[in-house]
Amino acid sequence: MFAKIEKNQALTLGLIAALFLVYAYTTSLPRITDFIIFCIFVMGFDLLYGHMGQLSFGHMLYLGAGAYGCGMFAYHVSPNPFVCILMGILTAAGLAALLGQVVVKTGGAAFALLNLALNEVGAYLVLSPMHRITGGEDGLSLFFQSYGFINFGDSVFRFYFCLAVLLLVAFLLLRLVRSPFGNLLKAIKEDEVRARFLGYNTYLYKYVTFIISGAVCGLAGALTSVNLAYCNTSLIAPTRNVEVIFSALIGGAGSVMGAVVGGTAYMTISNYLAAYIVRWEMFLGIALLFFAFYFRKGIWGYARRA
Repeated sequence: MFAKIEKNQALTLGLIAALFLVYAYTTSLPRITDFIIFCIFVMGFDLLYGHMGQLSFGHMLYLGAGAYGCGMFAYHVSPNPFVCILMGILTAAGLAALLGQVVVKTGGAAFALLNLALNEVGAYLVLSPMHRITGGEDGLSLFFQSYGFINFGDSVFRFYFCLAVLLLVAFLLLRLVRSPFGNLLKAIKEDEVRARFLGYNTYLYKYVTFIISGAVCGLAGALTSVNLAYCNTSLIAPTRNVEVIFSALIGGAGSVMGAVVGGTAYMTISNYLAAYIVRWEMFLGIALLFFAFYFRKGIWGYARRA
């Protein structure tokens, strides 16, 4: 049943929308809005990890670039929310285009650690040398203009807007990974040498994928700034990379639905389990070991085979 759902884009998007609507109205709209934004971040990361086969330990850099690109534009230039979100996406995509020229030439451990090193540099620049425009440790308190019913100060509007963005991103990524471009990404993941031998410019495909991944993560960062009306260094902290990696593994790498399931599962554990257990990270670690040894395809991967 789940395999049939995944093959049908309309059913996939409908299932995602229905689950978030039920979850939101049985718990809390603002909290589930955070879940939705985090799922967008996981989808951006999984495009690189699950579909192209490259693990990054520094993708918080692009979430932070999107958050600060949006936040600094709102604070210093214009509070128009749509232009701010666009600036966040462009900032993250531009940074990915710049750094990707070097990063994509590496692979394996070098790829993962180079991304982590760049994330550390980005976090330092935001915290210290650029503190006059980024707000440093204090961050930036933001205000966004309203246009009639378009009011980002309203939690209900933010929820539906972020849900619509999630569905749009999911739709576009589903189209991308099922296209010839996506098939080539799978070929590169399986055997890049053979793909190159067949005449494909694998560097170009990896570079473009890296930029798209950075842009999607930047979109998540921009939405975070809009949702919180605030941005600070926690949105670019290298130590938070573990969150998105755990989510991709728990949900099932290489699947848009897996990214949504994993992101929702992680946020549920971190938000609700932490309210009852102080050392909730221990249970998350145990769960990750369980998935790593016994359920390597993640929650959605095994649900799809059921």
